[in-house]
Amino acid sequence: MNKTTFGNNNDIEGQWYIIDAKNKTLGRLSSHIAYILRGKNSIKYAPNINLKHYIIVINSEEINVTGQKSTQKLYYRHSGRPGGMKIENFEQLKNRLPNRIIEHSIRGMLPKGPLGRKLFTQLKVYKGKNHPHEAQKPELINI
Repeated sequence: MNKTTFGNNNDIEGQWYIIDAKNKTLGRLSSHIAYILRGKNSIKYAPNINLKHYIIVINSEEINVTGQKSTQKLYYRHSGRPGGMKIENFEQLKNRLPNRIIEHSIRGMLPKGPLGRKLFTQLKVYKGKNHPHEAQKPELINI
């Protein structure tokens, strides 16, 4: 009799990918990255398993959005104090912290819960081309 078997986290070896965000559209890039982080590009995919796909995103400061979102898209944060609401548009946040734009977008596309939080730690976003993960020999993905 055939029985379906699911692997566990001990059977899986990590795989590293590198993606260049230069002149890419934010949403299209983010959805592709979230798809790979979940492991849906692998034949070993199961919704409850972390397939340990690590993604390095470089050139985060050169990400683009379409239409007028560069001035109209707003990012909110709150300090927790009364009157502590801070609001920035896309351009202001891109000038101040370009990594946060991509991280914020991808975090919203991952599952909400312990697995999603673990998957988010496997995302590494860097401004510019330099990153400290050369030893992992990441595989380049063109999107």
